[in-house]
Amino acid sequence: MPRNNLAFAVDFPSFQDAEPLLQRLAPAVGVAKIGLELFTRDGPHAVRLASSLGFEVFLDLKLHDIPETVERAVANACALGVRYLTLHTAGGRAMLERAALRCEKENTGLRLLAVTVLTSLDRSDLASLGIDVEPAQQVLRLATLAHGAGIRGFVCSAREVAQVRQALGPHPILVTPGIRPSGTSAEDQKRVATPASAIADGANVLVVGRPIRDAADPVAAAQAIITEIDRTLARRAAGMA
Repeated sequence: MPRNNLAFAVDFPSFQDAEPLLQRLAPAVGVAKIGLELFTRDGPHAVRLASSLGFEVFLDLKLHDIPETVERAVANACALGVRYLTLHTAGGRAMLERAALRCEKENTGLRLLAVTVLTSLDRSDLASLGIDVEPAQQVLRLATLAHGAGIRGFVCSAREVAQVRQALGPHPILVTPGIRPSGTSAEDQKRVATPASAIADGANVLVVGRPIRDAADPVAAAQAIITEIDRTLARRAAGMA
């Protein structure tokens, strides 16, 4: 369903602040992305409340730690019934392998998503970290590493999603943040795209926050994005037929 191709970024200081909007969005949007700000305030309670409203939960914690710690965190996310969980590819192959094996063992339907290069970073940011390549090269390098370690979901910007899809094939889940409908501001994102272009290039799940949250009519904004997703998926399927 197209509603499950849209994840709303719940960028609020507390679930109490977010709940009125989530109640309005629940019939239209399938996935609620809970990040660090909200999770460090309300923790697993926020996950349970979002689930109770009918959302699949995307827990965006970008885990990056020693393999055993990350493996245990994956197990806890499975126990919570989370649908998606992010971890940093830069944690290395051993960490990724342990996470993937634990996810498979728990068998709860959790999909691990390896974060490649944040959409807030560009070439100069990478250079300051000692990585002297274009973001697209680093994205593909990290995605290939994670895929080899057993991860089958990836977070990458819309500018790199086509090359990741081509390199890794049709089966991985590709999640694309930095989505900005036409006419909206890029704000602090440096590698952005429209919903239609991201889906056309092979993305499965689009993450949208402020363009929905700050819209005059958030529900209408979400529905417009879902309509755009639906039309693009139909065109993509027709092209593959």
